[in-house]
Amino acid sequence: MGADTKIKICGLTTPEAVAAVNEIKADMAGLVFFPKSPRNVSISDACALAGGLASSVQSVALVVDAPDHELDEIIGGVAPNMLQLHGAETPERVAQIKARTGLPVMKALAIAEAGDLAAARAYEKVADWLLFDAKPPKSLANALPGGNGLVFDWTLLTGFESACPWMLSGGLDADNVAEAARISGARAVDVSSGVESEPGLKDPDRIRAFAAAARS
Repeated sequence: MGADTKIKICGLTTPEAVAAVNEIKADMAGLVFFPKSPRNVSISDACALAGGLASSVQSVALVVDAPDHELDEIIGGVAPNMLQLHGAETPERVAQIKARTGLPVMKALAIAEAGDLAAARAYEKVADWLLFDAKPPKSLANALPGGNGLVFDWTLLTGFESACPWMLSGGLDADNVAEAARISGARAVDVSSGVESEPGLKDPDRIRAFAAAARS
């Protein structure tokens, strides 16, 4: 960890969260387009939120197995800098979306064991970023594709090298992000529920604390 650690705050829903993201000089800010998520935003609200971001903060539109027409609506209404694919998109679908939209693509991958990490290799040459999130256990009712506040075994990533940059996600907060990065070797971290006062509502103080810890 250090001052050069890249930070992504995901699931913004309020102007106060946008202001905090700007204040900490985050690298990326995620806007969620998934109705089942407490962080889901409409295209009009997302446009207003993205418009408030500093020019140095990349806006990332998070979608889950979105069809082309849905991607077109989001891109046309919000003009995000990047797409985050958080569903079961295949490498072929990732390549298709990237070619069709002309936007950089981050592919989220659920990790629980070494085999999950091995499977991620198929995405290295088609995605611009990989994001490793915790795979929800089958026993977790109503689990979301991400933002469940779950961690996975960070040692799985120790020494991991990829053909494209990768980001650590899954249950991170101000208390564990430094240790998570030390163990995994992550140089980029993503947080959602770990900086919230309640599901879907970001806490500016927690955002500041997370950034301070991540860059310590």
